[in-house]
Amino acid sequence: MIGYVMLGTNDLARARSLYDGIAETLGGSVLAAYSSDKRVFYSKGAGQPMLAITVPHDGAAASAGNGTMIALPCDTRAAIDAIHAKAIAMGCTDDGAPGVRGPNPNGFYGAYFRDFDNNKICVFRIGAP
Repeated sequence: MIGYVMLGTNDLARARSLYDGIAETLGGSVLAAYSSDKRVFYSKGAGQPMLAITVPHDGAAASAGNGTMIALPCDTRAAIDAIHAKAIAMGCTDDGAPGVRGPNPNGFYGAYFRDFDNNKICVFRIGAP
């Protein structure tokens, strides 16, 4: 249902240092045909949803939307743990350590962080480990 989501950044090279690794961990890659010196698109392939990191088109500073969050599905809980740990190690802000949310131990497992531009990111899995 989602075609693509864009997150603003004030430093595309720095943002790529985070999101290139996240995309790789999730089985995605840069879509060169859609990317430029102002934005980069990631996806798992043709017909799949895309995530774009962009310098704002209007030239104003990027800022995070209040209440806005992007949630990226993961195949394993280990991937969630790894992405969250790497993001924190790179200087992102912890916004919720990896763990089960809710009463079902085999239900929602997720982790939250804020990227370099304060965008809130969730990496998650629903189902048994």
